[in-house]
Amino acid sequence: MKTDFKANASSVVLFLFFVFITIVVLFPLYYLVIASLQPSSEVFRTGMKLTFDPEIMGLNNYKVLMGYRDGIYFSWFKNSVLIAALFTICSLFFSSFVGYGLGLYDFKFKNTIFTLVLLVMMVPLEILMLPLYKLTVQFGIINTYAGVILPFMVSPIAIFFFRQFASGISEDYLDAGRIDGCTEIGIYFRIMVPLMKPAFGAMTILLAMQNWNSFVWPLIVLRTNEMFTLTIGLSSLIGPYGENFDVMIAGAVLAVFPIVVLFLFNQRFFIAGLTAGGVKG
Repeated sequence: MKTDFKANASSVVLFLFFVFITIVVLFPLYYLVIASLQPSSEVFRTGMKLTFDPEIMGLNNYKVLMGYRDGIYFSWFKNSVLIAALFTICSLFFSSFVGYGLGLYDFKFKNTIFTLVLLVMMVPLEILMLPLYKLTVQFGIINTYAGVILPFMVSPIAIFFFRQFASGISEDYLDAGRIDGCTEIGIYFRIMVPLMKPAFGAMTILLAMQNWNSFVWPLIVLRTNEMFTLTIGLSSLIGPYGENFDVMIAGAVLAVFPIVVLFLFNQRFFIAGLTAGGVKG
């Protein structure tokens, strides 16, 4: 009986702990939604207000956002979605290909290449910005989707993750594919890609979130208002000649939903991929 009581008590404490963590994590999002329904003057006058007040709350901020500069918000949203989608798809393909090769093939300088990948992970963006900007100008891709996507299309973090995941897969699958007459490229697409679905699910969320929240590099590359992403567009609402905090908060609320939807569709693979990818080195 004492053992059962201790087990139940531990379960209750653990449950309450996770409930507390969930509240702490969701609190900023909750307040963001509440603030988006109030005039900015009310937000600054009363500060953080967590209760609903029907007299001052409404959807006016969202109406203003939709009509702001002839609906420029939709252009920002479209640019962010297209750039994030193209970046994620390309990065998944190339990074998984490299990680798969490093994880399951033996060749000369394999460990050296993997060490270089780890070293690139440690280099901060600030060091790379100037040479990358010069290359972007030379290739003539300033103010284009390609200028935002190409410099970071192969992610060292994704390569490391796919390499770790592929290292835990038995090489017997490769031998079986070769016996059946499958080419090396065919082995990757027909055998390895289905086996690495959890890794693809996890990296889809992480890479899409990384690109969706990217600010510094798109700010350097993109020049015109029509090409701005959401992060740059929303920040441009705050300037020396106007402070549209109410519109910015409403835009920030809408900007959260694509990542939430993406996570809900990939959460099973996300958890399985992170668990399996961190087991074997």
